[in-house]
Amino acid sequence: MLNISPTISIEEISKFIRSLLNRKALGLDSIPNKVLKVAVLVIVKDLTEAASYYFASGIILKSLKKSITVVLRKEGKKDYSLLGSYRLIALKNTLVKVLEKHIANIISKAAEEYRLLLWN
Repeated sequence: MLNISPTISIEEISKFIRSLLNRKALGLDSIPNKVLKVAVLVIVKDLTEAASYYFASGIILKSLKKSITVVLRKEGKKDYSLLGSYRLIALKNTLVKVLEKHIANIISKAAEEYRLLLWN
């Protein structure tokens, strides 16, 4: 059984926010990554407490589950009647991206610890 702590450290949240790329399209929250990076010192404590609460309680707000999906044509395709000629881009809530990075980090550490991935 995995022993996963529901608490997230301020340092982790700060690191995840700093790792966001600046020039990304906005999701439904309309918060640019660059703005989040500037505001991190002011909001990181409250964001960390909220994220830890949601992980501990298992609650996921409906607004965090929503995203916008955009369909883009791939350049140079011969037949645009084929689905493979298009790319789907999901525009996610900026704060969700931070929480997803934390979850991905937990999964990655667990996979490494329990040797769940085969390395060739």
